[in-house]
Amino acid sequence: MKNTFAIFDMDGTLVDSMGYWNRLADEYLNKHGIPPLSPALKEESIALTMLESAQLFIREFGLPGTPQDIASEINALMEEHYRSHVLLKPGASDLLRRMKQAGFQLCVASSTHPALIDLCLRRLGVRDCFSFLLSCEEVGVGKNRPDVYLEAARRLGGTPENTVVFEDILVAAQTAKKAGFSLCVIYDVNSDGEQNQLQALADCYITRWDDPALSDWLYL
Repeated sequence: MKNTFAIFDMDGTLVDSMGYWNRLADEYLNKHGIPPLSPALKEESIALTMLESAQLFIREFGLPGTPQDIASEINALMEEHYRSHVLLKPGASDLLRRMKQAGFQLCVASSTHPALIDLCLRRLGVRDCFSFLLSCEEVGVGKNRPDVYLEAARRLGGTPENTVVFEDILVAAQTAKKAGFSLCVIYDVNSDGEQNQLQALADCYITRWDDPALSDWLYL
């Protein structure tokens, strides 16, 4: 495979943050005296933008305020984790530098609020690797639709045919693959139950960023 453009998810892919995200909705709801999400609602919320998740909470729990108010409150909870706790996955920084050196154009396409993406990647010292950061909030839909990947490829100057997407969860991987992108999946412990399906779907499947199979696949 010889692609020129690369789109990276952030949470669970570049950084070890999905544990915080998985607890975030319940953290927010607990503050408002509401029991944790049911498994069905948790599954429904996985690929949603923050505003879509806020709309879900309003619909299900009758919360007061606007989706924007609720999204801001949830983002404030997560901001502290990005400021202090979240770390890069091992080998991610080196891989990004080698891809840049090899001539790849890189960007991030994430469901996270754009200011939080920027805050996290700057603290971790890899913001300069990316031409731009794109949030699902900016395109208006989550990763159950291909809009964020297609817009990211357009801004990079690429197409699905010459762009690789890096993801860690099934719904996002399925969307990218169906839209015609090459797909690299990196293992994340928070997606344990999806690994068989992810392996079958991926053009390249790795458990660590320093896996030699990835370098071979990317011709690095």
